[in-house]
Amino acid sequence: MTTPDLPTYADVEAAAKRLEGVAHRTPVNTSRTLNDMLGAEVFIKCENFQRMGAFKFRGAYNALSKFSPEQRRAGVVAFSSGNHAQGIALSARLLGIPATIVMPHDAPAAKVAATKGYGANVVSYDRYTEDREAIGRRLAGEHGFTLIPPYDHPDVLAGQGTAARELFAEVGALDALFCPLGGGGLLSGTALSTRALAPQCKLYGVEPEAGNDGQQSFRSGSIVHIDTPKTIADGAQTQHLGQYTFAIIKRDVDDILTATDAQLVEAMKFYASRMKMIVEPTGCLSLAAALQMKDALRGKRVGILISGGNIDLERFCELVSA
Repeated sequence: MTTPDLPTYADVEAAAKRLEGVAHRTPVNTSRTLNDMLGAEVFIKCENFQRMGAFKFRGAYNALSKFSPEQRRAGVVAFSSGNHAQGIALSARLLGIPATIVMPHDAPAAKVAATKGYGANVVSYDRYTEDREAIGRRLAGEHGFTLIPPYDHPDVLAGQGTAARELFAEVGALDALFCPLGGGGLLSGTALSTRALAPQCKLYGVEPEAGNDGQQSFRSGSIVHIDTPKTIADGAQTQHLGQYTFAIIKRDVDDILTATDAQLVEAMKFYASRMKMIVEPTGCLSLAAALQMKDALRGKRVGILISGGNIDLERFCELVSA
């Protein structure tokens, strides 16, 4: 299925201008230990240090900054397990837009608290029995809100592509780049930047093994829907890719890989012990896959995108001490 009017790298460049001076230009860190483990030169783009703790701020702010005066007055509604929720809530506060966020009742407490702290109204639902998209559409219809989904929106994914744009600007071309995958906003945006700035770079999306709908979709050529996966990577508990994101991923990504929860925990431990960083399980997908591919990466220049660092401290301690 072909989606018309797909965003392009020009949209990523336009998003970068809107985000200049608002979003953090996050650091690119390195680790000699990791270089030795992979036999490669590794560059880690740390979106765990982005405003509200994740890359989602980029797409949220880019989308909301394009609202008309009428849309701004009416408000925005979004659905999210946490990071998009916080990104929309913070962006809405900065732009003076009322925000309502539909969040699962079992979302991490820190993410719910932060979303409310930014001034958003939170509506809870059961992610295993209720349809968050239907709830969002209903609220939009009842109140005149503009619905901004977490990934399948041209302005959202264009904003997410600015992270990879910064990475390439700082370190130059790469041989391989690993990117976490949930609904595909970060990966599809990253794909636009990668094909424009480093066309020979191998681009890999990485999702939880328990929720490999993206991998199934990529290999079958059509979007596959699954039940909500049970994984510690709560930011990647999506049930399907979007029309926009899948079209770009199918065209521009080299492969979709998976990581187990156990591998995510090992990556969390590495970041904490060797690089002194707290990274949420979803943010560890990229490193977990790279560690499994180390033989193929020897001698290469490798990029790893960390998507975020939002995790309850108690949960973090529970996972890394197991």
